[in-house]
Amino acid sequence: MSTRRQLLQSLALLPLTAHHVARAAWPDKPLRLIVPSAAGGAPDVICRLLGAELAKALGQAVVIDNKPGASGNIGMQEVVRAAPDGLTLGYGNVGTLSINLSLFDRLPYKPYEQLMPVALLGSVQNALVVRNTLPVASVKDLIALARARPGKLSMGSAGNGTTGHLGGELFKSMSGTFIVHVPYRGSPQAINDLIGGQTDLMFDNLSSIGPHIRQGRVKALAVSGPRRSPAFADLPTMVEAGLPGYEMSAWGGIVTPAGTPRDLVARLNAEINTIMASPVLAERWAALSFEPAVGAPGRLFELAQREQPMWADVIRRSGAKVD
Repeated sequence: MSTRRQLLQSLALLPLTAHHVARAAWPDKPLRLIVPSAAGGAPDVICRLLGAELAKALGQAVVIDNKPGASGNIGMQEVVRAAPDGLTLGYGNVGTLSINLSLFDRLPYKPYEQLMPVALLGSVQNALVVRNTLPVASVKDLIALARARPGKLSMGSAGNGTTGHLGGELFKSMSGTFIVHVPYRGSPQAINDLIGGQTDLMFDNLSSIGPHIRQGRVKALAVSGPRRSPAFADLPTMVEAGLPGYEMSAWGGIVTPAGTPRDLVARLNAEINTIMASPVLAERWAALSFEPAVGAPGRLFELAQREQPMWADVIRRSGAKVD
């Protein structure tokens, strides 16, 4: 199905008519888009591109507010505490909407009760990368080295509860290896230490690690999704590289405080769908290795709730903990 056809169908599913969407007035104030991770990471880059286009569509400034920490919980708390007036949005992703429900004994927010879905933005694969000086050339080489040196290799991540963290824990569980996890406050710091040789490997979104792969700063071994990435067609999937059954991707979307007027949510959903499906932005999304999506607001929570049991199983199998 074409992206344009998906867009048209998704708009038809909205609870309000196109007439209502078109007439939804926007408050005459800047919008705040809370990103629960550090500046420079994949969510931040994606949200800044979206925010710039959304500002044009709404005729209002969109301010990106980075609130990293506690696996995204700090940022989500900011969203649920905000007034439900359409002026505060948040980037809700696989971590804050699915993973954290099992990773933490207690969350400071209730995602499906205190948040309202606005739009699913899309997904991105992770890549398994190692420092250039690590003597491996494949996933099988890495597994062999890790088995030969239990506890001697270190794995950086963008933070506890991220797909980089849990992707690494699943890799360790499935490969029978013991590798020390080193969580950071975002991808940029973790990537810098990997390039500098302070850590040995990491799983990270192609949106943030991709430029470093292209420039030869790190060595990529595989991608984490069910198929090869169009942007890195020479990289095998983890399954192709010799780890049967390994598959995961990161995804994200836009949420707002529960109780936000439905006409404003519908207007936002329509504008965001148009942005994500825009042919003008197709090259920008491709450069980020980001696969855009369109659809009705509820599609975001449908995906989050469908994947939550899977992540709970990953956490149980791997023994992942908040370090």
